[in-house]
Amino acid sequence: MPKLQDLKEQRAAKIVEMRTINDKAMNDKRDLDDGERKSFDALDKETRSLGDQIDRAEKLAAYERLEASGETVSGTGEMRRELRNYSLAKAATESLAGKLSGVEAEFHQELSKGRETRGLMVPVDILLGGGAETRAITTTTPASYVGGNLIRTDLAAMTDRRRPALKVEALGATVLRGLVGNLDLPRLNSSGTAYWIAEHAATTGSDAKFEKKSMSPNTVSGQYELSRRMVLQSNEAIETILRRDLGLILAQALDRAALRGGGTNEPTGITADTDVTELTAAAFSSDATADMIAALETDDVTGTTAFLMHPNIMKIVRKEKDTDGRVIPASELFHSKPFDVSTQVPDDGASPATDQLIYGEWASLYLGYWSGVDILMNPYADSVASKGGVLLHAFLDADVVVRHPEGFTYMGITG
Repeated sequence: MPKLQDLKEQRAAKIVEMRTINDKAMNDKRDLDDGERKSFDALDKETRSLGDQIDRAEKLAAYERLEASGETVSGTGEMRRELRNYSLAKAATESLAGKLSGVEAEFHQELSKGRETRGLMVPVDILLGGGAETRAITTTTPASYVGGNLIRTDLAAMTDRRRPALKVEALGATVLRGLVGNLDLPRLNSSGTAYWIAEHAATTGSDAKFEKKSMSPNTVSGQYELSRRMVLQSNEAIETILRRDLGLILAQALDRAALRGGGTNEPTGITADTDVTELTAAAFSSDATADMIAALETDDVTGTTAFLMHPNIMKIVRKEKDTDGRVIPASELFHSKPFDVSTQVPDDGASPATDQLIYGEWASLYLGYWSGVDILMNPYADSVASKGGVLLHAFLDADVVVRHPEGFTYMGITG
């Protein structure tokens, strides 16, 4: 079977031939003669056939990427184009009617393979860009969630609310997609011992030690209550709500759990993992960051590392001055290591605050996804059935594991 690029080149060549025939006739200010028309029609037929082959090849390439272990759904090339054509509003509406079609049906079928689903399966990358929360959107009250603002008067483009920066994946966490069963991550915990021996003497035996970290799905969910009028009258704005807000609250919950998850109905995050070293809380200084760097170097951590902190710490960093009153560059205070900021990082809310500064080899943090985002449109719940509305549920199954605890350290910064 010809390669996708070869098919595209063949189609482009046919189109050029067709344009040449048509341009020649136009330049002569005449219609196509019988021979030209026959050639043009033959080229048109071949072009359409090549177009069909290209469509099939692109779909197969997209499905192959979906099947690949650890492959992100966003992908590149044809897959990205498939996602651009995906309409969550269309998928949600057709799912409610039980008549899913098009690219939305194709993604649902692929993501549902080997899994029991209760609603609509949506590619993770369509939604995640968010924690579990519930809110009712109606055309009237309550004032803080006025759905009426989304009904055409006409409607300007909707702006998003301010959100915490999601940094875990961006810093380099290892992402595993398409998981089905529970996953064990084994590793060599400690090696044996080497001994110097005399000539023709027996050596001393020793054992290597192994351990494993296990991953299993935890479910994070969100729910909206949509009134009947909201569904009927907000066709354009509901797409933005479904894509961004619902998806981002799930992504925000996972990102937050990766940093501070307590392990009860949620993953155990970095600062809650008892195997991760916590340094004694102290005021911010270049000495403190040097101690954190040394803690990893002492454990032979050699991968790419970076600091992540609460904005309260960055406020202190920007005020650090030398003895002459000059502001010290942040790069010097962090010893040229990368650093970033997010309100997802734990803070104790006290005054004065003790906020967390995390330093780590972020590839040692594993994020596993067992599903896309499972969306269930439920018009039969008691709370909405008599009103003609619908409950929109979203579920994501994922887990977080610090595979190499020695790859992280953290400390409270007082101030």
